[in-house]
Amino acid sequence: MAETTAVRDGAGREAGGFAYEERPRMLEGVRAYGLIMAMWVRSTMAYRASFVMTTFGNLAVTAFDFVTILLMFSHVDALGGYALEEIALLYGVSATAFGLCDLLLGSMERVGRRVRDGTLDTLLVRPVPVLAQVAADRFALRRIGRVTQGLAVLGYALVTLDIAWTPVKVLLLPVMVVSGAAIFGAVFVAGAAFQFLAQDASQVQNSFTYGGTTLLQYPPTVFARDLVRGVTFVIPLAFVSWLPALYVLDREYPVDLPQWVAFLPPVVAAGCLALAGLAWRAGLRTYRSTGS
Repeated sequence: MAETTAVRDGAGREAGGFAYEERPRMLEGVRAYGLIMAMWVRSTMAYRASFVMTTFGNLAVTAFDFVTILLMFSHVDALGGYALEEIALLYGVSATAFGLCDLLLGSMERVGRRVRDGTLDTLLVRPVPVLAQVAADRFALRRIGRVTQGLAVLGYALVTLDIAWTPVKVLLLPVMVVSGAAIFGAVFVAGAAFQFLAQDASQVQNSFTYGGTTLLQYPPTVFARDLVRGVTFVIPLAFVSWLPALYVLDREYPVDLPQWVAFLPPVVAAGCLALAGLAWRAGLRTYRSTGS
């Protein structure tokens, strides 16, 4: 009589004759995201001339935002009490942070469309976290043009500004960019979760993401104090660039806050991501298939 040998995985679990590797849910999501992203990158690089042209086009279109600021400064010496180089720092940090987030999570805005046409069903039956599949779907490498443009403006600001650099300020710069990308990412995920309820709400999400980065490209002194409070205490976009960047520039924040809040972006980012994760799970639980 033939002997059947049960195959066990690394944790010692039988898999009915088939070996499988059990990973933590988060690691499995990251792995799946990387595989899907790599697939889309290979697809993109199959047409390299098209990739170069679309990336340059993306860079050029986003550059018009800073060109608008340059045109303003052709008529004024300061905007809200800030010189061009100072605004370039605000612009560079927010544009780079948002560019990284848009590169990695820009496809989240398609959730509403998937809910409407029922294609989300195909993601639910796969043994991979749905969030990773949605985020990596149609990964657009051309969006790196926005990151490049933001880094160019940030480099210009750092070269032209006369900043009294300290080790703390030097370390704060990369923390600003990474934490800012995480905060924007939380807004992307929370906005996608909202689309489970309001299926045609991508523009509402864009008002907080694309609109938020445009807001942060200008100094807080040009906006009403209530708006500044709103993006500080309600939707904490101010922690992307305003609060830490004004510490680097030795500027006072319009809302009375202690100086140490400039170092809170990582904490705020972690809190926002946790809340966005809860919102995503709640939204996913409310999903009902179209039946098509």
